[in-house]
Amino acid sequence: MKPRFNFSRRQLLTSALGFLASTLASPILAQTKIRRIQAQYIAALAPEGATSGMGAETWGIWKVDPGPIGVWLRFYQALQKAGNIAPAGWRFDIDDWWLDENGLIMKAPEFPIPAGQYYVTNGEENISLLTVEQPDADGKQAWSLSDDKTISDVTHGPCRSARYTPAGETGTCSPEYADRTAFPLKPGEAPPVVSGCNRESYAVLIVFAVPFTG
Repeated sequence: MKPRFNFSRRQLLTSALGFLASTLASPILAQTKIRRIQAQYIAALAPEGATSGMGAETWGIWKVDPGPIGVWLRFYQALQKAGNIAPAGWRFDIDDWWLDENGLIMKAPEFPIPAGQYYVTNGEENISLLTVEQPDADGKQAWSLSDDKTISDVTHGPCRSARYTPAGETGTCSPEYADRTAFPLKPGEAPPVVSGCNRESYAVLIVFAVPFTG
């Protein structure tokens, strides 16, 4: 999400779809028909070892890869001068902004993730069917992964998604305070703390297919 990011994400997608094609005989994919889709990305908040739980109403989804349409931290002032409108047309929000593992300011995902079923992968050896339930009377949404897979199993490790919101007054949390030398992040390295901001790190799950309903 440097120029190498554009290639790595697409290589990942090719790898994931290739893996899917090579495992059509596996139980999870053999039991139902699937419809492959252009890769989407879920931003999930859940314990790494969880296989199910509540809280999916706090999850978001990028239906388009946010990397290629992101803005480098070093171009933040240019983004400000453009009225907080990125070259790709999305609007930057000083009170709710996102960084990836390479130091790109990303478009925020769509919240909440729609209820439904999603085939998710870590882009390597793990696949699971994620089910997101309809909201209950309190607006809470349950979620579950098939085949005893955990959130950690289907998290794409190289990707980072950090959400920054003001720790104090509105407008006090700014990308200009982010340490650009911290990027790109090393495997397992947490996104940097930014002065004036609360930071929340989300797991990234890659969606490559949905159950076929036609």
